[in-house]
Amino acid sequence: MGELTRRDFAKSAAAAGVATAIGASRVLGANDRVRLGFIGLGNRGDQVLDGFLAHDDAEVVAICDLWQPYLDFAAKKIGTRPAQFKDYRKLLKDVDAVVVCTPDHWHALQTIHAFQAGKDVYVEKPLSLRVTEGRRMVEAARKYDRVTQVGLNRRSTPFCKEATDLLRGGAIGTITAVRSFHIQNEWPQGIGNPPDEAPPEGFDWDAWLGPAPRVSYNRNRAFYRFRWFYDYSGGQVTNFGAHFLDFTHWALGQDAPLSVAAMGAKLTVRDNREVPDTLEALWTYPGGTLVTFSQFNTNASPADRRNSNLEFRGTTGSLYLGYGGYEIVPEENTDKVFPALTPLDRTLSRDYQSGRSASVQARKVEGEDGTSLHARDFLDCVRSRQRCTCDIETGHRSTTAALVANIALQAKAYLEWDANAERFTNNAGANRLLEHRYRAPYELPSV
Repeated sequence: MGELTRRDFAKSAAAAGVATAIGASRVLGANDRVRLGFIGLGNRGDQVLDGFLAHDDAEVVAICDLWQPYLDFAAKKIGTRPAQFKDYRKLLKDVDAVVVCTPDHWHALQTIHAFQAGKDVYVEKPLSLRVTEGRRMVEAARKYDRVTQVGLNRRSTPFCKEATDLLRGGAIGTITAVRSFHIQNEWPQGIGNPPDEAPPEGFDWDAWLGPAPRVSYNRNRAFYRFRWFYDYSGGQVTNFGAHFLDFTHWALGQDAPLSVAAMGAKLTVRDNREVPDTLEALWTYPGGTLVTFSQFNTNASPADRRNSNLEFRGTTGSLYLGYGGYEIVPEENTDKVFPALTPLDRTLSRDYQSGRSASVQARKVEGEDGTSLHARDFLDCVRSRQRCTCDIETGHRSTTAALVANIALQAKAYLEWDANAERFTNNAGANRLLEHRYRAPYELPSV
């Protein structure tokens, strides 16, 4: 959208068919191809496109992006001359379903407009930028009876399901702690500190900003690096943390924390980011489980010898999960009472020592493309009208857990969370951070 269409946003949205209802959808038979429209084709959008193109019944008939090189690259990959658009509202007419892979601050508007146009939606994680946006998206999906898939693709990955079945079946006993990690060394220069400048020729910066505040173009705010700025992203807490929290919810059989706290800052990296380079977030869950997310971006030493990014600690063992599989390491427990030690004690009877068994259960996998499997599930549900493995309510709850950690960091507070009301019970100021205002004339649609 350029400046002219931005001024007329609400009016032209209706003209483009956005305000139509369910009747826009066609009924798909078992042998029909699902006609897809892709919104956002850079980076993750390109990866998700590959996931859908792996399936013969996915027909990408329309693509949308503000950056022409992305459109050209995608069109060549698709190979069937899909219609090209810069304005996503024009894409909503002649498709069965929409795939939204834009920056996070656009997810709510584009997804709800697609629902209103009678389209099913695959939307990348994190679902939303604010909790109130996510709830409005859920309400719209239910009102317009739309099939949704949120791109938390571990839900469709076989070894992840196998691991959750083991955890929920008691393979490591009572789970007392879950730790997750995003670790990479970005010190000292990080993403750099480029000056504000004119946007690249042919790139509509105002349209890219959309509902976000108007600021000068900076190359670090656009394309993938938007994830380091809070106007467009929840940072690494939502980028990686949403995946880890979703898996944790799945494994624990929970969908919301009881409380949250977070501490962190930009400590040493010399760039123009807004998100921390070092952060610890902590949640408590029903049953007493303590969940943490550690973001270490100035040192790349692995969290443990297995280089996992998720660790479940139970009373009878631990499960370590990474991108390529999982391991279960049992505990050696004793039924004897553990003695109270004093500074004079120098030894501890072997009967009381807690050791690690040499018996390790491991599952290493290759070739399980979670994105392609997640796309497969969505395509099947578009036909069956069943709920996807990561339906919008599931995705909203997992995203919310990440978003409230950012609020705890911003509010510098320990926050108690009422998942039913989706409000904090002990901090009125923090509740004001559950939503934000869009830049005029953009408005979050009412449902």
